[in-house]
Amino acid sequence: MLEINSKRFRETFERYSKIGGTANDGLHRLALSTTDGEVRDEFVSDLEALGLSVRIDEVGNIFGRLPGADQAAAPILIGSHLDSQPKGGRYDGQLGVLTALETIRAFDDSDIETQRPVEIVNWTNEEGSRFKPALMGSGAWVGIHDVDKILSTTDEQGTTVEDALKEIGYDGTTPCDPNEIPHAYLELHVEQGPVLEEHGREIGIVEGILGMAWLEATIYGEADHAGPSPMHTRSDSLVAAADVVTGVRRLSTHLADDVVTTVGELIVEPNSVNVIPSKTSFTIDLRSYDNEVVNRGIDQIEAELSSACAREGTKYDLEELWKIPHTEFSQQICTRLDTIANELGRSHERMIGGAGHDASYLADLTETGLVFVPSVDGKTHNEQEFTEWDDAVAGAEVFANTVLQLAESEETSQ
Repeated sequence: MLEINSKRFRETFERYSKIGGTANDGLHRLALSTTDGEVRDEFVSDLEALGLSVRIDEVGNIFGRLPGADQAAAPILIGSHLDSQPKGGRYDGQLGVLTALETIRAFDDSDIETQRPVEIVNWTNEEGSRFKPALMGSGAWVGIHDVDKILSTTDEQGTTVEDALKEIGYDGTTPCDPNEIPHAYLELHVEQGPVLEEHGREIGIVEGILGMAWLEATIYGEADHAGPSPMHTRSDSLVAAADVVTGVRRLSTHLADDVVTTVGELIVEPNSVNVIPSKTSFTIDLRSYDNEVVNRGIDQIEAELSSACAREGTKYDLEELWKIPHTEFSQQICTRLDTIANELGRSHERMIGGAGHDASYLADLTETGLVFVPSVDGKTHNEQEFTEWDDAVAGAEVFANTVLQLAESEETSQ
């Protein structure tokens, strides 16, 4: 079986973690920021040191290609993302990219020439924290998002994706589309939940991912003085919003057992201590494995908005920012992962993932697999995010040996 160089793997992880690293051992590396540009430079340098041919597409996705014995064969695509949440963790995304990099290095250590080419990728803006939507680079690459629309998307300061790419030198010229359909795609990611740790498992073999919708609600009231305005005359946007936020929280108790709901952003205007709020905007994240449950949830959220606004004399808008159905991954790849985990003596289980990943979009294009490694206490998207290094190595071993098998396979991708 192919072996991972744990020391080199760890050293690379620590080196990358310094780029955008925070004082509390977290990571602040927003998509297309200066620090994202720095880590991209590091990544490209590491790819070139391995002799990989590097290309950058229109939205900044970075690909490195390892030749195979059969250059006409469809490649195996592996990777994840290097951008992070604001003051997020060091493992989310980055561990997947560096696992893919270590896989290529392990091939090099053993002088392995695979039958198929193997390509490693860093997807642009997976997180969606600076530019919306999330999964931006992979979504554009598979044709879910229009490239021109993505390039014109702005952050809160009005900077477009196109300008941000130019500022860090990653406005590539390669068309953002698969010039050849990969034979398979494989990604490793931290679980971002507590299940593997609670069950004492080293590896999660992901069979699917929850469907999800991102919504933005805006409630319009009327600004007035907090003192002279009687309560019965007020049109308070924040009071209506508070009712809706509570209602969104309660959806998870009666829609379905797997439903999770989150209000993550809230903006109040004019945001003054003695002024009745005239406008309140907030986001809603709704998830379930049942796509119809997600649709029913959206309907119920609109009903909550209508009722709350009627009570408070306010009006509302509801915008769907992003919506993706649940994902089902390749059973063929899940079986390969099962077999290799058994051969390596790694404890594992099949599971459903709660978070979106670039693999979600790739599953519509080719045979796709996703490997999880445990997250301590299930913490993620904050500086406390942590994965034991032995678990990271276990995941990398299962990942690398699965990639090797896929790269030697002759079957046609389905």
